[in-house]
Amino acid sequence: MTSRTGFFVLAGVLLLVALICVGEGVQLIATGKPLGVGMGLCAFVIPVIGIWFLRQTVRFGRDSERLARELEAEGALPVDELKRTAGGRIDRDSADAVFARRKAEAEAAPGDWRAFFRLAVAYADAGDTPRARKTMQHAIRLHRTAGTTRTTIDNPARSSA
Repeated sequence: MTSRTGFFVLAGVLLLVALICVGEGVQLIATGKPLGVGMGLCAFVIPVIGIWFLRQTVRFGRDSERLARELEAEGALPVDELKRTAGGRIDRDSADAVFARRKAEAEAAPGDWRAFFRLAVAYADAGDTPRARKTMQHAIRLHRTAGTTRTTIDNPARSSA
């Protein structure tokens, strides 16, 4: 199962659970008892949190794919230069060397979203998923601010609004 298929399966399950929670919440509120009403209201919070998390995940995926497409159009996508073992696993020393280079590039250009995108890929290749995600989020924020700055410069009417 691909990660995209797994995501859609889990998203479907989350939405099903959200519907069940809302249904149970309505039934608990309908009892009219204070404890039932309280628990019913709490049952409405669970789907809201789940749907918010799902939205954030979809948004992150969409934004990171957009950055990847933009880099691909520029011919600047990071190439896979990692050495692999006979079993296909990434060689740790190779990943560390690429990571060190990508980190130096990002430190040299702290406002360049492209450098942080490549650093996020290096983190992922090194197996550090939490830092990869955080770095990709930083690249997305940099891309948004670069887009805002570019729009303001290109369209003076927008900057005065």
